[in-house]
Amino acid sequence: MNKVDYLRISLIDKCNFRCQYCMPEGAEIDYILKQDLLTDNELLTLLKEVFIPVGFTRFRLTGGEPLLRPGVVDLVKAIASLPETQDLSMTTNGFLLADMAKDLYEAGLRRVNISLDSLNSDTFDLIIGNRGRSRWQLVWNGIQTAYEVGFDPLKLNIVVIPGVNDQEVLDLAALTIDRNWHVRFIEFMPIGNGILFDDKGWVSSEELRERIRKRWGLREASVRGNGPADVFQIPGANGTLGFISQMSECFCDRCNRMRLSADGWLRPCLLNEMGQIDLKYGLRSGVSVGELREQVGYLLGIKPEINFKQRESGTTGMYSRTMSQIGG
Repeated sequence: MNKVDYLRISLIDKCNFRCQYCMPEGAEIDYILKQDLLTDNELLTLLKEVFIPVGFTRFRLTGGEPLLRPGVVDLVKAIASLPETQDLSMTTNGFLLADMAKDLYEAGLRRVNISLDSLNSDTFDLIIGNRGRSRWQLVWNGIQTAYEVGFDPLKLNIVVIPGVNDQEVLDLAALTIDRNWHVRFIEFMPIGNGILFDDKGWVSSEELRERIRKRWGLREASVRGNGPADVFQIPGANGTLGFISQMSECFCDRCNRMRLSADGWLRPCLLNEMGQIDLKYGLRSGVSVGELREQVGYLLGIKPEINFKQRESGTTGMYSRTMSQIGG
């Protein structure tokens, strides 16, 4: 079992996209009321007094869309300024990034993952649920700006959806040849989509690797990221290709993270709600940070038993919560 030192922090559950894999068509979303969100001060208190003392040193800001959070640049600066912060990154859809990249970089953010599920504007708009003016170019501008500002590594996340964008895999992989970009192909995960886990509604990472291998060749990269991606490289390419295979492989034994929702729920496992703690309620009801620290420490100790490993057993049935509600 890996050391658990990586916390994914959802800053807000709202998003300006409605992606198929995150907020499926017809899904009813009950957004968190503003007063129920963790405040900046509450979040910083939890980081300084609870999470860092029990060993968390790496943080990723997520959503929803984290750039929608008011004052996000100041919050980034505050977290980056903590002496114990070894790594601070963000996952964004990139729509607002062109105007914010420089400020975020100067605030201390150094790594960013941007969702780019298609190079075709029509397909892109279909995936993100956009029915108005295409948003692809604004996202592409955000990617270019982030790269120019200095974000390195710059990672592009692609959720591969059968019959939608799976035929673009080679075009997307080619982005890594001349640029120091890191493209990550993510198996489509049926959370909140009304799909059973044993339905084959996804394309396996090995199938994608084989397509790339036939076109250019493929070798394992000498570097490995913080997360569950298996990292490869087209021979001679500047960037890398990552494959996150949560459907075709179980990587629970490599899990090094917990997730904090925008309203303060700490989840030890993406697909298992057992053991989750309402830290916001604890803070607001006067529970001491020492007691909260003990609760989180206990959860760390039992995380290997909580990690979700029964997917293939058929015991899961349907999973009703959407990714936007879970927090990435």
